[in-house]
Amino acid sequence: MESSTLVWLLPAPPLVAFFIIMLLTNRSKGLSHFLGVGAAFLSFVGSMAIVVLALQSGHLGEEPFTSVLNWIPTADTWFQIGVWVDPLTVGTLFFVAITILMIFIYSIGYHNYGQPKGDHDAPGLPPHGATVEDEHGHKHRVPSIEPMYSRFFAFISLFAFGMYVLVVSNNLLTLFVGWEIMGLCSYLLIGFWYAKPSARAAAIKAFLTTRVGDVIMLLGLAYLYSLAGSLSYDVIFSEETLHLLTSTSAPVLGVSAAVLIGLFLFIGTIGKSAQWPLHVWLPDAMEGPTPVSAMIHAATMVSAGVYLVVRVFPIISAGMVHGEPTVTMNLMAFIGAFTGLFAATIAVAQNDIKRVLAYSTISQLGYMIAAIGIGAYVAAAFHLFTHAFFKALLFLGSGSVIHGVEHGVLHTGEEVDPQNMFNMGGLRKKMPITFWTFLIGGFALSGFPFITAGFWSKDEILADAFAHSSWAVLIVLALAALLTAFYTMRQITLTFLGKSRTESAEHAVESKWTMTFPLVFLAAFAIIAGWPGIPGDFPIIGGFIPNFIHEFIGETLAEHPETITFNWIPLLISLAVSLGGLFLGWLVYKDVPAGAPDPLEKPLGPIYRLLKNKYYFDELYDLIFVRPAYWMSRTFTYLWLDRKIIDGVLHTVSRVSFSLGGLLRNYIDKPIVNGFGDFVGESVKRLGKSARFIQTGRIQQYMVMALIIAFGTLFYYLFILSQ
Repeated sequence: MESSTLVWLLPAPPLVAFFIIMLLTNRSKGLSHFLGVGAAFLSFVGSMAIVVLALQSGHLGEEPFTSVLNWIPTADTWFQIGVWVDPLTVGTLFFVAITILMIFIYSIGYHNYGQPKGDHDAPGLPPHGATVEDEHGHKHRVPSIEPMYSRFFAFISLFAFGMYVLVVSNNLLTLFVGWEIMGLCSYLLIGFWYAKPSARAAAIKAFLTTRVGDVIMLLGLAYLYSLAGSLSYDVIFSEETLHLLTSTSAPVLGVSAAVLIGLFLFIGTIGKSAQWPLHVWLPDAMEGPTPVSAMIHAATMVSAGVYLVVRVFPIISAGMVHGEPTVTMNLMAFIGAFTGLFAATIAVAQNDIKRVLAYSTISQLGYMIAAIGIGAYVAAAFHLFTHAFFKALLFLGSGSVIHGVEHGVLHTGEEVDPQNMFNMGGLRKKMPITFWTFLIGGFALSGFPFITAGFWSKDEILADAFAHSSWAVLIVLALAALLTAFYTMRQITLTFLGKSRTESAEHAVESKWTMTFPLVFLAAFAIIAGWPGIPGDFPIIGGFIPNFIHEFIGETLAEHPETITFNWIPLLISLAVSLGGLFLGWLVYKDVPAGAPDPLEKPLGPIYRLLKNKYYFDELYDLIFVRPAYWMSRTFTYLWLDRKIIDGVLHTVSRVSFSLGGLLRNYIDKPIVNGFGDFVGESVKRLGKSARFIQTGRIQQYMVMALIIAFGTLFYYLFILSQ
């Protein structure tokens, strides 16, 4: 099979699985997860085959695998779609295929396959089949577990399909199709437990927030197409098109078309990758099942946002003069660095084990955006690559922890929140596999030196910031890295170390193998995924492994990025913030007793409340967007537009109709229609009276006698004539 044909087939298995599960196997849990996992495995095998073929091809950056088909007729030409495999595609396919497959396998155990029908993984959700009443008084029936289980595998299969379409597309339009498919799936899966009001609200919030960025991104695509006449990579990234974009003035803002298009596309990434100020949807997305969180944070949604800006980096960087960043790049550097520190501060004061990881994802994505802003797109791609493995590991590990504590809740009947880290403790001995794998993932997130993949990719970003003299970015990201190590060790210490702070934690048990196997598998990549990015001039160990990331991913663009030389300063900064943050986190939280408040609550005071309430951004958006929208909809739409205009028009029409009806009744119906009817009726009445008179006996006798005389006379004359 040709490589281009194989690339076309990569998205197909998850899509086929989605339709078969929805239409045929939704009543069979076993068949449904078999189809879902089987489809993910087929796409995984195909992806690994593409990776091997790509590595053997040589100059993939100059000669990518590509294939096109005619799709939509445009006058005398066709809008073409196709597949495109270059170094960036290969690296993305590698981590996407692995993480998706592991998440699918994990989901079998997470959803309690083989357990009694009453068991499920939705905390606070009534038993399946029960009737519940929502906040508006409407009654809903919680569906039975088989369709819900199958529904989950159908939706995440469609989710995987959307990501594969996005990655292998050769143009921005079909990339946008995959982008929007994932937006739909995030809505369906965040609100998967739709009997919970909080899950429904989170799904709507995610959908509407990401649509803000998506609409502006679509405007950027339309403007790009109007200028370039195409959205295919080989056209829009050509020197002729880039020169056209930089030399054309945009109709607004007084910038070039390249800058405006880059800004519009970046705003799409702000929404999809939950960067400030559109970050508010991602923490609430934790309402969905934990495998969904892993899909969103590692394999699909937010990774797609960073993939987009790395992919369109030629447009974003078009117009650079003597290495000076463009307007779009400066904005990206600011928003990325600010978001990295902003989200890290919030994570310090969160107690929900999954919400800590959610804000961690926002922060780490800020690293990647900032790296692209300073021109280090290879470092951004490298951190995207390593982050996918250790963040998928951490989310799946958090789900394993929640399952273990939920087992204790069911065993003891204790009413505690199984996701609150202050209700845990001592799980290191209860759940050893989960502990060691979570520890590896946490250390990778913290950038634990030399051993973990996160160290090499995060250090690469700091080194690039130092080499480009981006001092503000370097300082802000270093502070974010310090807080990252601190809240990660806080999470590990509160969850696994010390003594159990509740009876539920005391009775926690290790998860089943379908959950622990993906943890072990991903833990290995949380370590080794950083090795291909070790700089060649790194002391002692540099050069033992080729710097595959820089050499291979760097081929994506025509101009290969410059290789920065090793410097001790960013390395020492990286070591200090990582080890210092880990030590401080352990020191502050190592002896927290049961029922005690957060040790930071008293010393930080109002600042702690500010961080715990996420800088009150939800309340702020509610004040400036949600409430005015409700007020406008009620005042202008309901009371003015609906009641006065729409209802007014309808009432006017009804009054005119009644008036016209009165006129018709008085001047046409009564005198003409009714008059004619009365005349006909009276005539019929008189005719009836005549008929009744005729029916009397005397008239009948006269008539009989007249008939006899007439017939007699006729007979007489006929007889005479015959003589």
